[in-house]
Amino acid sequence: MSDVLLILAGLIGLVVGAEVLVRGGSAIAARLGVSPLLIGLTVVSIGTSLPELAVGVDAARLGAGPLAIGNIAGTNIVNLLLILGLSAAMIPLALGRQTVRLDLPVMVGSALLLLLLSLNGSLSRLDGFILLAVAIVYTAVVIRVELRSRAAARATASDPVGPDRPPAGDGPDADDGADAPSGSSAPLWRAVLQLVGGIAVVVFAADWLVKGSISVASDLGVSEAFIGLTIVAIGTSAPELVTTIVSTIRGDRDLAIGNLVGSSVYNVTLILGASALVMPLEVTDELIRIDLPLMAAVALLCVPVFLTGRRISRLEGIAFVLAYVVYLAVLIAFRA
Repeated sequence: MSDVLLILAGLIGLVVGAEVLVRGGSAIAARLGVSPLLIGLTVVSIGTSLPELAVGVDAARLGAGPLAIGNIAGTNIVNLLLILGLSAAMIPLALGRQTVRLDLPVMVGSALLLLLLSLNGSLSRLDGFILLAVAIVYTAVVIRVELRSRAAARATASDPVGPDRPPAGDGPDADDGADAPSGSSAPLWRAVLQLVGGIAVVVFAADWLVKGSISVASDLGVSEAFIGLTIVAIGTSAPELVTTIVSTIRGDRDLAIGNLVGSSVYNVTLILGASALVMPLEVTDELIRIDLPLMAAVALLCVPVFLTGRRISRLEGIAFVLAYVVYLAVLIAFRA
C-alpha cells in the first residue's frame, strides 16, 4: 500500500511541479518577445518533458533502464495518439510550414534513430551523446528559424501583404507571429521563482514515482518496461495533456502543436540522451521487438496525416484516440 501511495504522490507532484515550471518558463520566454510556436517547441515542451527526464535519470541511477525507455516509448505514443488526437477532436488543428518541414521530420528521424541505437540491447554513453547532439542541433535550428522569421517580418513591415507572404493571422503559416501568451506581464522574479520551484518539485516527485513503480512491478511480477509503458507513461504525460488541452481551448493552437511535437523530439533525444550519459540503459527484447518499433510507427503515421491538407481534422483526431484505446487494451491484455 505504501508503494501505491508513493506512486500517487509522485504522479501528483509531477503534474503540479510541471504546471508551475511551465507557467514560469512561458512567462520568461514571453517577456523576451518570442513566438508561441517557439515557446511551445522549446520552453514548454522541455518543461513538460522534465518529469520524463527526472524519471529517466533516476531510473538509470537505480539500474532500471527498461523503465526509463518504456516510459519514453509509452509517453510518445500517449502524446501523439491520445493527447494530439483529443486536441484535434476538440478543434481541428492547422499545421504551419515549420511543423511540416522541420519538426515532423526530426520527430520521425529521432524515433527511428532510437530504434537503430537500441538494436544491440543497450543505450551506451556514446548513444546518449549522439541523442543529446541531435537535441542541441534541433534546438539551434528552431531558434535560428525563429530569428530569421522575425527579421523577415521586420523587413516587410512596411508591406505586410506582399506576393510571397499572406496577411498576418491568415492560414496555417501564421504561426510565426510573436503574440505572447497570457501571463507575460508577470514580474520576472516571480517567473524565475516558479521555474526553479517547479523543477525542485518535479525532481523529488520523480524519485518517489520511480521507487514506487519498481516496488510495484516486483510485487506484481510484471516487467519494469510494462510499468513504464502504462502507469509511468500516462502519469508523466499529464503535463502535456493539461498544457495541450488548455492551449487548444484558449485558441493557442501553435503552443499546443509545438508542445506535443517538441516533447516527442526531446523525450527521445534530450531525455534518453541525458539518462544514458548517467548510466548505460538496458533495452529488453520486448522493447526492441514491439514497443520501440510501435513508437516509430506512430511517428510515421503522423506523416500522411500532417501532410494531407496540412491539418489534423476532427475525424483524424478521433481515429488517433481510438487507436490509443486499442493499443492500451492490447498492452494490458497480453503484457500484464
